[in-house]
Amino acid sequence: MANKMNVESFNLDHTKVAAPYVRLVGVTKGPKGDEIYKYDIRFKQPNKAHMEMAGLHSIEHLMAENIRNHLDNVVDIGPMGCQTGFYLAVLNHSDYDEVLDVLEKTLNDVLAADEVPACNEVQCGWAANHSLEGAKEIANEMLSHRNEWHVVFAE
Repeated sequence: MANKMNVESFNLDHTKVAAPYVRLVGVTKGPKGDEIYKYDIRFKQPNKAHMEMAGLHSIEHLMAENIRNHLDNVVDIGPMGCQTGFYLAVLNHSDYDEVLDVLEKTLNDVLAADEVPACNEVQCGWAANHSLEGAKEIANEMLSHRNEWHVVFAE
């Protein structure tokens, strides 16, 4: 890469990371002192694997609904277009280890779910494209590597 890009993840060498991991991307400070902590929650190894869309869509709904039961300061959690992970934005919360614990609890909520929330044409823009089973497979795989989430780069 010759020039620094405006988007932080475009400056990340995706060939050097070792998914799954949870990485603090950066902190944005507001004019009144608030801070937004942005995390890269990488489920799949970039350019080697990706989440299938129906499972990704369902885990998105499940995580977006359930993560807020464990942490009040969630601004947003949303999928990456490359289908390898999610971005999590948290307001005024700098405790990385607690974020890992919250993610673990949220993924366990996915495993315990018996339906995908807001999986209908009124509340979802593509209600026909969901897979609870796919979401559970993604969550189970991520949880099976829980002790590695803090390791971002391959040795």
